[in-house]
Amino acid sequence: MATGEETNEARGQSEERGEERETSRCNSVQKAETMAPWEQHAGVISLPRYDYAAPSSLLDRSRSGFLITCPIKREKSATKEAMSLLGEFASSRGTCTAETHAKKRKLSAEVDPENAETAARNSLDNILKPFDDDLAQSLNLSLVKLTRSGLLLLTFPDNNSRHVVDIVSDIFCALASRKLKSPLWCHRIFPIQETCILAKKDLQLVVSKLIEDYLGKDQEKLEQHIKFAVGYNRRGMDDEINSQKSTDKDTETSTLLDRDVCFTAVAGAVKAVAKNAIVDLKSPEVAVLVELLPISRIPQGLLVAGVSVLPLEFVTIKPRLCIKSLIADAKGHK
Repeated sequence: MATGEETNEARGQSEERGEERETSRCNSVQKAETMAPWEQHAGVISLPRYDYAAPSSLLDRSRSGFLITCPIKREKSATKEAMSLLGEFASSRGTCTAETHAKKRKLSAEVDPENAETAARNSLDNILKPFDDDLAQSLNLSLVKLTRSGLLLLTFPDNNSRHVVDIVSDIFCALASRKLKSPLWCHRIFPIQETCILAKKDLQLVVSKLIEDYLGKDQEKLEQHIKFAVGYNRRGMDDEINSQKSTDKDTETSTLLDRDVCFTAVAGAVKAVAKNAIVDLKSPEVAVLVELLPISRIPQGLLVAGVSVLPLEFVTIKPRLCIKSLIADAKGHK
């Protein structure tokens, strides 16, 4: 039987451990309060690691993937949310469905009706699986490091263009039918069908291939008056672009940085396949979107572009031609 002294000693040790735990908890709270939002998110969100081999491989061969816009300093939250969405809708083509996940999210949101944003966040954090390197590997996606904030780039090791378009199409459909709530952090998901070095020959080759895939090889259809428009987004890279223009005045890359030159090159590639195609900026049947990708660790003087050929339902025309927003209020989100 324990003596009174032993009992008091044990009680004292227990109280001391409790005080240590409380001190540790207080320190953690204080540290979290002083941490920037980015650092707070890093402490609680498990994320895939950057694929540092991706930049060099993008120079060697084409890849498909997704370019995602999000708020600045919310890239890590957006990465987790993007992996949730992509994992959900990629797998919906296999064993599970987007409708099943949507029902789960709805039930989860009813737990806290007073705070819709908290409910939505809990839905992504608790209902969906943890999205980290394991999921990235299962989806065969690589997270590519960029030089610009407010952007994410996830790529597949090949250019399975139809697959990425189908996934984004499913997301749009789920949002339109209200089976999926608008994401909190991901504003737009641009499905990249192929990538290429920003050079006239490479760009035209990719555009011609994608237009042919889109229209098919039916000669009658290729001879119709297909109305198309071209969108070109340089993603806030004006400083680098101006610098490159001044130092490399005669290179193909610096020439294609000019919007008019790029538009002319793309239009030529479209008409090389569909000879009677005409430019129509107000009501195009098909949109050719070219996005400069601000990829880190790309050699000086080289730029990589993501290219897609998409039907009208994927894009908005005004104020400029771009991929549709995932959120109801797209104002101010690039």
